[in-house]
Amino acid sequence: MTRSWDGAGHALCTSWTGALIAVAPSLYRYGNRTFLQRSEGLGAENRSMHRRESFHCGAILSLHAFADSITLRVRSRLRVIFSTFTAVSAIVESMQPIVSVTNLSKTYASGFQALKNINLAINRGEIFALLGPNGAGKTTLISIVCGIVNASEGSVTVDGRDIAADYRGARSLIGLVPQELTTDSFETVRATVSFSRGLFGKPKNPAYIEKVLRDLSLWEKRDSKIITLSGGMKRRVLIAKALSHEPRVLFLDEPTAGVDVELRRDMWKLVRSLAASGVTIILTTHYIDEAEEMADRIGVINGGEIMLVEEKTELMRKLGKKQLTLQLETPLSALPAALAGYGLDVAKGGNELIYTYEGDGGRTDIIALLKALDDASIRFKDLHTTQSSLEDIFVSLLRGNQ
Repeated sequence: MTRSWDGAGHALCTSWTGALIAVAPSLYRYGNRTFLQRSEGLGAENRSMHRRESFHCGAILSLHAFADSITLRVRSRLRVIFSTFTAVSAIVESMQPIVSVTNLSKTYASGFQALKNINLAINRGEIFALLGPNGAGKTTLISIVCGIVNASEGSVTVDGRDIAADYRGARSLIGLVPQELTTDSFETVRATVSFSRGLFGKPKNPAYIEKVLRDLSLWEKRDSKIITLSGGMKRRVLIAKALSHEPRVLFLDEPTAGVDVELRRDMWKLVRSLAASGVTIILTTHYIDEAEEMADRIGVINGGEIMLVEEKTELMRKLGKKQLTLQLETPLSALPAALAGYGLDVAKGGNELIYTYEGDGGRTDIIALLKALDDASIRFKDLHTTQSSLEDIFVSLLRGNQ
């Protein structure tokens, strides 16, 4: 940043100096020309004084022109500097986490510790999936960030605003879709969504409310009372209420629980479009395939503690396993000694051999295995590979933590 400003300053000085050198000869020429035009018919005794006056007049006019030129150059340079500064600021801002949780703990009056020293950073614009079994602390964590539950220790900031010190500012940046269907049953869809927007001090914006309702396929139901809607439609209303005040961060706490397959797909599509528009999504779900389908990063929480936070693709690469299954032409009664070092499992009464290997480094071992099978005169008629799903990894993590 310092070098950029130094470079811009040097360029400005160079431009001004060049402009001054370029305009200096014109000062003399302009003054001399003015003198010749006005001195005709004057006596010799007045010509000297008139020459000085004419030169001063030309100099003043030339200096005005010079000042205009410098002003244009300065404006041009400042536009470049400010645009560079704005771009750098945007880059720096995008690198900062939009939600930062530091040393967060929660102990209830009963003595139950729901959260234990949680540290978590959510990146701007990402889809983050928080996975965990029932009672792991997912909802408690979300409730603290959203200002519904008070933390026992630690701090949380949302886009730089502390949720305790600047509650209103932080809360205005957050939208929450809770698990429970808590809506005003006798109110219309449009009225309840508009009311939610007003709670955050936002001015009326019928066009925006219409857009949200259309995106959620609720526009046709805009004047229907909520009590008349199906469970899936009511959940859509909850999402519309959460989006009504145009939040930067959206928490979805089990958003597709109890909804049909079609609505789940519609919600996935909506979540992707929101993320593409710059909204940060934090998703909790029991549907592991949902997290695998949508999330950029995965966090696993269990017993009130964060077990891991990892990029989804990196998590699959590190912890995922692959299996090569060979269907044999002739059943094996026992595994030959030459194949003992490969960790093979004999399955289906000796008709299959299963070779399990890590996601990254199995290719050379597979080649060696196939050669060893050929040397042992073991023939196979078919083979196929399978890979661990995110659900397999999740289950193995929880079992390993027990």
